[in-house]
Amino acid sequence: MSAQQQTLRYASAWSAYLDLTKPRIVTMVVVTGAIGFLLGAADDIAPLTLLCALGGIALTAGGSGALNHYFEADVDARMLRTRGRPIPGAAVPPMNALVLGVSLTLIGLALLVSRVNLLTAFLALLTTFLYVVVYTPMKRLTWANTLVGAVPGALPPVGGWTAAAGQLDLGAWVLFAILFLWQMPHFYAIAWIYREDYARGGFRMLPVIQPDGNRTFRQIICCSALLIPASLLPTAIGLTSPVYAVGAVLLGCWFMRAGLALARSADIVDARRLLRASVIYLPVLLLLILIDFAL
Repeated sequence: MSAQQQTLRYASAWSAYLDLTKPRIVTMVVVTGAIGFLLGAADDIAPLTLLCALGGIALTAGGSGALNHYFEADVDARMLRTRGRPIPGAAVPPMNALVLGVSLTLIGLALLVSRVNLLTAFLALLTTFLYVVVYTPMKRLTWANTLVGAVPGALPPVGGWTAAAGQLDLGAWVLFAILFLWQMPHFYAIAWIYREDYARGGFRMLPVIQPDGNRTFRQIICCSALLIPASLLPTAIGLTSPVYAVGAVLLGCWFMRAGLALARSADIVDARRLLRASVIYLPVLLLLILIDFAL
């Protein structure tokens, strides 16, 4: 989507403010949080607690997104793919974005503290801190920002688990590992596609500081390979059945094949295929977990 098309989307203030919250990311956060809750609750699912947990997690995620927009407005204005976003596109004043981000985060934390538990609220606060205070400025300093940024991206299912179980169990960390490893091929594919734009914005992404792509492709292959055994851990600890495990292996091999194709060609077309594969992989894997859980 071009900057002009993005700006046209903000004909109404509502759409601009909604976009500040990064709704696609919030959707993924809610889905993974729900998976964590269901697995953590086992057969003792409390619907009201589930709704409050997902509401609090969604609000803090949306607040984090708005704060990220606020702190990266200057960079977004320099990059072709982001210069039409709400703040650089002049659809939302920067101070409004800051107030929205802080307000949503505080409301979400208050909901988690009052209706869920302190541990889940702490994990939501930690996610916001790592994403806004650590990961956001790190993108201008070091390529390791992707590794650090994957941590808050993998915490929502952990928060969902603690909302149901009230404690951190092995299953929560298994979900964390799957989400963490999945993000590496996903975000490195994006970084490879938009490496020139990231360089224009001053982001120290790995494809920017290593233009030949060798280290980027090694990261993609290693994490894709590790994702296969990681996706089998739910079965190893008794959360899912061998039927799920078979599907996870087949899905993981298909995903890794897309990463290997990019490593061989270093072509934008294959990077887009890997990105598409990553967008398909996670929902299908989570669906397999849900189906197995229901059966």
